[in-house]
Amino acid sequence: QVQLVESGGGLVQAGGSLRLSCAASRSIVIINYMSWYRQAPGNPRVLVASVTSDDSTNYADSVKGRFTISRDNAKNTMYLQLNSLKPEETSVYYCHAIMYDRGYWGQGTQVTVTS
Repeated sequence: QVQLVESGGGLVQAGGSLRLSCAASRSIVIINYMSWYRQAPGNPRVLVASVTSDDSTNYADSVKGRFTISRDNAKNTMYLQLNSLKPEETSVYYCHAIMYDRGYWGQGTQVTVTS
């Protein structure tokens, strides 16, 4: 098993930046696939970005060029750099990991973007 803890959310003005972190309770070297999702009130949870163990990345079209996902195996942590934020991106951002064919979620961190 693995526990995931997100941090770094907060209140930011439109056009601003935040850096989210997802700290894992164990080594992430063995975690092949990690990702960030977000969920706005009344909406389903949607994939934002993902990164594999060989650092291959994938992004939702809406965030390409503005968000950057990365992972630091030495710190057992995954990151999401959010730039040029928009008010409609106000959501709870969740970390997700797939390990040994099981999925794990963090508790989420709130990102609020004001206009």
